Amino acid sequence: MDRILAAAKAIALARRNHAPLAALEVPPADEAEGYQVQRALHDLLLPHAGPLVGYKIGCTSQVMQDYIGIPHPCGGGVFQKGVHDSGVQLAAADYVRVGVECEIAVRLKRNLAAGEAPFTAEWVGEAVEAYHPAIEIVDDRYVKWETVGAPTLIADDFFAAGCVLGEIVPRSSVPDLKAVKGRAIVNGEEVSHGTGADVLGHPHNALAWLANHLAAEGKGLHAGQLVLTGSLVKTLWLKAGDKVRMELDGLGVVEAEFT
Repeated sequence: MDRILAAAKAIALARRNHAPLAALEVPPADEAEGYQVQRALHDLLLPHAGPLVGYKIGCTSQVMQDYIGIPHPCGGGVFQKGVHDSGVQLAAADYVRVGVECEIAVRLKRNLAAGEAPFTAEWVGEAVEAYHPAIEIVDDRYVKWETVGAPTLIADDFFAAGCVLGEIVPRSSVPDLKAVKGRAIVNGEEVSHGTGADVLGHPHNALAWLANHLAAEGKGLHAGQLVLTGSLVKTLWLKAGDKVRMELDGLGVVEAEFT
């Protein structure tokens, strides 16, 4: 356990200082140990980042699996102080190398307890209260992310750095999520697009993956929690001054500016 805590402390220090993280002295040996470090990290981040209010799921689309080089989803935490409303201005200097992703976020209306597993997409879909068009904020806070390995990326919440949420859309009003087209617009120019089907075939498949992943650790999802289901597009890396707009058909728009 000492090596788990040591890794978590090293990651927490780098995140608080906005300092690029080099390879850990004793990195987690595998992905399971990476999640152990992540849980320890969350405890260390609480005073700085506020309570854990949900989760993000990474590598849910083929384009992201190919980009990161990991052939399956990975999870990370979302903290209260990292959640912003559409139109927010954020300082690019508060990140090592800030990026954004176009996402469909869900808000849960009931608990998904570990004892209810295994979960299906249909089951978790019934637990959703509403959706948001979302920008996931990611941070390449590594000296060279390609070399740190999946266990360390998982330990560090898999690039998670918060999110920006558009207006909430009740479940009764949402279109077919598989068919939702998302467009990523930077400084007024469309630079990428994707559909809900790009997220493991359907965003609810990603939510089911997360619920089953947490259940395997004896943990559940809770009413009111937010889940970012995965990017419809490849990560867009930004510079200071960039304005971002994500348009998701039937769900609305969400905007942010990085000053």
